[in-house]
Amino acid sequence: MSEKLNIILIITDTFRFDNLFDRAKRPVRTPCLDAFAENNAVEMLNFYTGSFPTIPHRTDVITGRLGWPRYGWQALADSSANALPIMLEAQGYATQLICDCPHLFNSGFQCKFQAAFQHRGQEGDKPLLHLNDEIKVVQDHTKTRTRPSFNGKTLADTHRWMNRYFQYEDESFNYKTASTTVRWLEENSEAGKRSEDMKHDELRPFFLWVDFFDPHEPWDSPEYLVRRYQEEYDGEPMIHPNYGRSDVYTDNELLNLWAHYAAESEMVDRGIGRILQKIDDLGLWDDSVVVVTADHGTAIGEHGCAGKGNINDDDDRRWPLYPEISHVPFLIAAKGLNAGSKRKAVAQPIDIAPTLCDLAGVELHAPEPIEGRSFASALTGEKDELRKCAVSSPKVDYDAPLNPKMNTPFVTDGKWGCVLVGPNGEKQLFDLEIDPFAENDVSSEFPEKMEEMCEMFREHMAEFEGGENAMNFWMAQQISES
Repeated sequence: MSEKLNIILIITDTFRFDNLFDRAKRPVRTPCLDAFAENNAVEMLNFYTGSFPTIPHRTDVITGRLGWPRYGWQALADSSANALPIMLEAQGYATQLICDCPHLFNSGFQCKFQAAFQHRGQEGDKPLLHLNDEIKVVQDHTKTRTRPSFNGKTLADTHRWMNRYFQYEDESFNYKTASTTVRWLEENSEAGKRSEDMKHDELRPFFLWVDFFDPHEPWDSPEYLVRRYQEEYDGEPMIHPNYGRSDVYTDNELLNLWAHYAAESEMVDRGIGRILQKIDDLGLWDDSVVVVTADHGTAIGEHGCAGKGNINDDDDRRWPLYPEISHVPFLIAAKGLNAGSKRKAVAQPIDIAPTLCDLAGVELHAPEPIEGRSFASALTGEKDELRKCAVSSPKVDYDAPLNPKMNTPFVTDGKWGCVLVGPNGEKQLFDLEIDPFAENDVSSEFPEKMEEMCEMFREHMAEFEGGENAMNFWMAQQISES
């Protein structure tokens, strides 16, 4: 009888690490994920994004190779010959992608699965125009992202118009994607479920990748949910950040921006909860490895920023990938793991594929070397350390001057966090154990630790093809800006 387990990978977009449990300054209601962490899963406390943002992150996941030192946001076929679903198909898996993230199909991810389904219309995606209907201004254009635009209207305006100004939860993308996934599990569960009366050749494990674009902006969850986080507000709904300075908002507007984000995050929790409940209904826990994680977070006032990158004409700062952006949740359930436990090993997206395959009983045969490391032994508690540090970064042009408004790397060993090039070019150091939001720079107090973190960055980059170019570029920037 086959011992290979099903793999269910659930990725959300822009879901912050501090949304979960009791760690948020502004708590979000996540009862489903809280219960999953307590009753089924092991939580990785020091999981950080690698290649930033959306497609670079998912390319790290599907290839097991670190993209950002070599390439940025591009078609999957141009990045690597590796593709986890194809490698799993060779091991007898059925593979399915279900998503509402608008970028996966545009980047060719669907080509790597036996079957793929997308709910269209998220963010700037326009499946069907209806130009007889007015595109309303839903948010002051001085307080939202202005590029790209459509017919002179912002992403927020276009998104609401394209989706006909829905008002109710069952009209949301989160609800639709969860519903499609629940139906898929009902229609495919027996193929991936072991039982005593099944023969070996009847078993067909499955790899299911579910990709929620929520809680990515626009944050257009129903207003009755928003009021759970801000009872009194009579201004214009703040559904999309400006990708610039957060001081353009009044305190009440900034709170409303967060309330919309929190409401949409709560809806994602509900959607994931419906999937987890169906896994339970179908008795799939013992036959499956189940992961819930995210690609990155976003700033909603932290470090004076609103969004995850600076594309605003009125902001001339660089934006380091501080923890509100780079630190993401990672919860994993599998037979033999100690549910409810927490692990401190540092891990990143490139480590997901080898870990899943380790736990599922699959030996990967990849066209290109897998650069990630399995942290299965860290999950069981056999080993405390996987890698010395994590680095979160976008791709840059190494032959050009540093863009004065771009994101810059964040380096962490779990306890300390280091910014190589800060908002104004400075080096920064944070003690994350007492300062998890990286608000108090202590680089002047601990210069030796700052140098130790830089050396850790150098050693980390030496592990990867193209890492030397990235390391030389960022260390040169650090010297020239200091």
